[in-house]
Amino acid sequence: MTFPFHTLMVQGTTSDAGKSTVVAALCRVLRQQGVKVVPFKPQNMALNSAVTADGGEIGRAQALQAIAAGLVPHSDMNPVLLKPSSDTGAQVIVHGKVRADMDARDYHTYKTVAMSAVLESYARLRAQYQTVIVEGAGSPAEINLRDRDIANMGFAEAVDCPVILVADIDRGGVFAHFIGTLDCLSESERNRIVGFVINRFRGDLSLLQPGIDWLERRTDKPVLAVLPYMHGLYLDAEDAVQPAQAGSGSFRVVVPSLPRMSNHTDFDPLRAHPDVDLRFVRQGEARPAADLLILPGSKNTRADLAWLKAEGWGAYIDRHLRYGGKVIGICGGFQMLGTSVSDHAGLEGPPGESDGLGMLEMTTTMAASKHLAQVRGSCTFADAAVSGYEIHMGQSQGAALERPAFMIAGRAEGARSGDDQVLGTYLHGLFDSPDACSALLRWAGLDSETVVDAGALRERSLDRIAEVCAPLCARLGGLVRPSAP
Repeated sequence: MTFPFHTLMVQGTTSDAGKSTVVAALCRVLRQQGVKVVPFKPQNMALNSAVTADGGEIGRAQALQAIAAGLVPHSDMNPVLLKPSSDTGAQVIVHGKVRADMDARDYHTYKTVAMSAVLESYARLRAQYQTVIVEGAGSPAEINLRDRDIANMGFAEAVDCPVILVADIDRGGVFAHFIGTLDCLSESERNRIVGFVINRFRGDLSLLQPGIDWLERRTDKPVLAVLPYMHGLYLDAEDAVQPAQAGSGSFRVVVPSLPRMSNHTDFDPLRAHPDVDLRFVRQGEARPAADLLILPGSKNTRADLAWLKAEGWGAYIDRHLRYGGKVIGICGGFQMLGTSVSDHAGLEGPPGESDGLGMLEMTTTMAASKHLAQVRGSCTFADAAVSGYEIHMGQSQGAALERPAFMIAGRAEGARSGDDQVLGTYLHGLFDSPDACSALLRWAGLDSETVVDAGALRERSLDRIAEVCAPLCARLGGLVRPSAP
């Protein structure tokens, strides 16, 4: 098959409209049809990230899209990643490596440099692949961000590519979203939009048709697809945490929803486990009794540790342990379990040192260099393999590390308390390994023969969304071919 667009951009009327899923679906459909396709997101703001084969860091959604395309994730697929560390500041990652910490105003000035990096990565991918499917960020209707835009229409104009616009009908106001977005664009930007996609529809399509007819008459642009609301998908979220819902399992796992929580996709396999009831507990919510408490990763460990203490989690954890519960700390959560966390250089926030929760005999010092690695090894508490990835700036030391949780290529990793109630690790994605997931749940007290294979669930979900989006891909194939690059 020859796809008519060498580059196609998917933009949304809002955040979480479904851009990431549509890009993943198109990548999977085109791959199935023999097209050499690659995903691309010029700029991403997310705390869910992945480590690439070239030793870089990109948004988690782009790693998922790479899997959909049958590719190994590469830093060129997301050349600019912003990881918020506060309400106004973020760590700026360019070509997979930390460039600087900037506030919003400084980054706005930096965008001209960032755009050069974006175009470099795009040119490399364009030279290697037949088709580049690009994901926008947020919405192109954000007027305050149009100057020096590199994430939406600014990029589309720079590379002269067509755009499809996605809106989430489940939120309501879908036609206003489309019309309002168009009204905020320049004439040349409006002309780039070749059609609309209505996402997450549930109901009688015939009742929607009058609205579709009106939209097409009003804009002279086609509605290319109406995609259904799909339940039970196992796809890595770009950033947002789903609201807490009662699970069906009897084994209770509680995760504090830290203000700067990172890589909450670590817990997707637990959410999918039929014997597990996983709860993210937000600020001010009641904290239910748990069999297992997990402290997640954090982009600002000391600030989230202060929040944890202010919210009264320290007393909750003490009680949880007294009654025989287990605790796992991952990355920033692991650092919190020690006796202190030091950041004298102010790498994640104001300089200083914080007392930890004191559950593991170790201290952590923040370092300027970020450790990025994909790893494989084995559990020390069970005969089980583990794999995952490390993304952290802190370095930990202390007696607790002499009783490691894992062995990675001959080196000790993580820690376990002497009473074996507390386990800490720098490994993200450790529940993705079926053997490690089962072993960790057994360690925590779940006696179950059920095995959750995150990779298989992800592949089945990608095939499901590809099947739904195949007509969209066919419809795109029939549109007017763009001018030669």
